[in-house]
Amino acid sequence: MQFEHIGIIGAGAMGHGIAHVSAAAGYRVTLYDVDEVRVSAGIVKIRSTLDKGVEKGKVTPEARAEALRLLDSTTRLADLASADLLIEAIPERLELKQSLFRQLDGICGPSAVYATNTSSLSIAQIASAVSDPSRVIGAHFFNPVHVMTLLEVVVHEGTSDEVREKLLQYGVRIGKECIVVNDAPGFATSRLGVCLGMEAIRMVEQGVASPADIDKAMSLGYRHPVGPLRLTDMVGLDVRLAIGEYLSRKLNNPAFEPPALMRRMVAEGKLGQKTGRGFYEW
Repeated sequence: MQFEHIGIIGAGAMGHGIAHVSAAAGYRVTLYDVDEVRVSAGIVKIRSTLDKGVEKGKVTPEARAEALRLLDSTTRLADLASADLLIEAIPERLELKQSLFRQLDGICGPSAVYATNTSSLSIAQIASAVSDPSRVIGAHFFNPVHVMTLLEVVVHEGTSDEVREKLLQYGVRIGKECIVVNDAPGFATSRLGVCLGMEAIRMVEQGVASPADIDKAMSLGYRHPVGPLRLTDMVGLDVRLAIGEYLSRKLNNPAFEPPALMRRMVAEGKLGQKTGRGFYEW
């Protein structure tokens, strides 16, 4: 059996993106956030993205209307009670994710699947918060969700085969290419991507080259669609700093240690695209 009703917790960039692709694939979707301002902003972003798709001829007006018909929003967790797949896209704090899943476990049905969009935290530790950890899995999306084709499916030792297969079916239906990764710090993508990003920042710090030229080297020389410093701006310097600290500690590897330049930029509020300034002006 496939999922029918999907609850998305967190209406920020990742959350509203996941809600968008899920509704566009024909799922009934409820997007939740803690207040009306945030959830409304998420809905506005989805409408805008669908409108641009229609303008560019990539989305039909009928498909846009159907996706919006399937999309609902709420500020009450209780409204997610009927969802059979819950995907959280909230800040990268273990205790916050555990608390959320603990609450959902008391609201949702006994067969509901809990997916976390974490980019680095232990799936097993998050799963320990619910009564049946076999129903917890990692679903790591990439920003912007409606454009990026990868979905990193992360399984911990206790994840059931049925849950893994159902999530893979969901990934195919929303148009993603899925990879399956075991629960290890940073998984496959963050472990490699953050390591590259930290070294690129050290190169700027040491005066090796400008951010633009370092990014151009990786884009033209290695065919990366986005250079490591522009990507860091897009993800958020504060987000990547926290991931770097976590991976450095968990893997005991100084390659992930955030450089002093990064710490200084975060302290100054230069967080990248979301604040208008990072390694680039946005």
